[in-house]
Amino acid sequence: MKWYLKAFKNYAVFNGRARRKEYWYFVLFNIIFSILLTAVDSFAGTLDANGSGLLSSIYALVVFLPSIAVAVRRLHDVDKSAWWMLIGIVPVIGVIILFIFMVKEGDPYQNRYGINPKLY
Repeated sequence: MKWYLKAFKNYAVFNGRARRKEYWYFVLFNIIFSILLTAVDSFAGTLDANGSGLLSSIYALVVFLPSIAVAVRRLHDVDKSAWWMLIGIVPVIGVIILFIFMVKEGDPYQNRYGINPKLY
C-alpha cells in the first residue's frame, strides 16, 4: 500500500525514476479498486449498459494523471523517454513492447533521468 500512496504523492512528477515495485503495486491496487467500485456501482444500480458506473468513472478520472506520471518515471528507470508510451497505440506489438519495458530491471546506476531509486 505504501507504493500505491507514493505514486499518489508524486501524482504530477514526470521526472526522476520509479522502481518496478512502485509501478506494479500501483497497477495492482488500481485493478483491485476498480473491480470493487464496479461491483458497488452494480449493486447501487449506477452501472450503465457500457459497463461504466458513477464511482468507477470518478476513480478513473482521479488516477488518470498519477498513472501517466508513474508510467513515465518507470520508463525513465529503464532509460527510455516518455515518448515510448506512444508505442502502446500500435495494436498488440506496441503493448507487448511497453509491457517488456515495464517488467525490465531498471538501470543499476545513474542514468540521464537520475540515480537508481533502489539506492535511496
